[in-house]
Amino acid sequence: MHQGVLFCLVGLPIHLLVVAAPTLNNSPYDRKRNNNIGKFWHISDLHLDPTYHVTEDRTKVCLSSKGYPASDPGAFGDFMCDSPYELIESAFKFMKHFPQPDFMIWTGDSPPHVPAAELSTKQVIDVIANTTNTIRAFFPTLPVYPAVGNHDYWPQDQLPTTTNEIYQAVAKLWSHWLQPEALATLEAGGFYSQLIRPHLRLVSLNTILYYGPDKVTENMTDPAGQLQWLQNTLEASRQNLEKVYIIAHVPIGYLPYAMATTAMREVYNERLVEMFRNYSDLISGQFYGHTHRDSLMVLLDHQGKPVNSVFVTPAVTPIKNAREPYSNNPAVRLYPYDPADYGVLDVWQYYLNLTEANHEGSSAWKLEYSLTQAFQLADARPKSLHALALALAQPASKAFQTYFRHFMVSYNDTITCEGACKTIQTCAVMFLDHDSYFACLKG
Repeated sequence: MHQGVLFCLVGLPIHLLVVAAPTLNNSPYDRKRNNNIGKFWHISDLHLDPTYHVTEDRTKVCLSSKGYPASDPGAFGDFMCDSPYELIESAFKFMKHFPQPDFMIWTGDSPPHVPAAELSTKQVIDVIANTTNTIRAFFPTLPVYPAVGNHDYWPQDQLPTTTNEIYQAVAKLWSHWLQPEALATLEAGGFYSQLIRPHLRLVSLNTILYYGPDKVTENMTDPAGQLQWLQNTLEASRQNLEKVYIIAHVPIGYLPYAMATTAMREVYNERLVEMFRNYSDLISGQFYGHTHRDSLMVLLDHQGKPVNSVFVTPAVTPIKNAREPYSNNPAVRLYPYDPADYGVLDVWQYYLNLTEANHEGSSAWKLEYSLTQAFQLADARPKSLHALALALAQPASKAFQTYFRHFMVSYNDTITCEGACKTIQTCAVMFLDHDSYFACLKG
């Protein structure tokens, strides 16, 4: 097996050899990383656009640009479009060259950003099946734990509270990875839990049920009974001495790019934040997607003590709204964790410089940063993230300049975030409930 891996690496461009693992000389876990450190991949927001093709008429490159001209289309995509298959395939090819980690989390959104009339239930299922089968083809023995996204339904965002054709379809598609008990709740409501390592339970939430555009769940107290199910699941984990990873598509907290706006409906955000505080002794990490940008949060208890690390991974798709000043380069990430308590030790963020890849005709994925090295942190546990959050909020913070560059996945180093832009960002990192967030905005 080792000979096969070496053979693959030798055939790659030299940059791949130097990014397979960050240098961790200053890390407290460097000396034992080869034996006692677990790792897992996190991918999100692949948004495959099957219509993508390079053509002279830039308004016709992809349906996902909604008629706006593509900016600089090439083999691996364009910042006005969702992902061509070549981009998604290049990400998996890159990931394949690493020693296989323990598992992968996949936090939703396979179909493209196109008008509802351009899709159907069958087409959405076909795109999810395409993505699922591609993952299985590249990683046939890797356990994968998905979460449903707001585009993983037709019409988009309108995920229901009862079983339906799409919940049933994904339960079949993902049956290779999930156990019968998990498949039963996935098919019924789009959520599940599963014991994935010794004393580690993964909880995959359907947070689209709490998403503002989901008209199906408006004014519901507990859509699909998921909140009660979550509390019961966490209570059982406490009794069984389990640690828990929370994964979902739409994150908790406030958006880092929109003033006073929660990612989900505020009433559900308040309830989830409070529940996660109450069970913070069990929860070793929370992992989300949806925003397409790279951000983190640290959940504080009511005394201001950091109790949970929250990670929002950037997207594989590079698409941006025509009015947005920036986008993100395509990204995937790897988390090292401590198998003793499943605490997250670092974030290893990898990306593709899309402009360079298109111009060169090859996909040179590489390390963008290691969180601990970029910010001189001991690890990615709550105490370390809290120290980082305090540093980001300081006036003229060089750490914040680095953080914001990572937020865009190195899209454009000349774009800065100051004044209200910085306040929105830094308040979102540390204050996840209404009262503390608005107190932060007021200064």
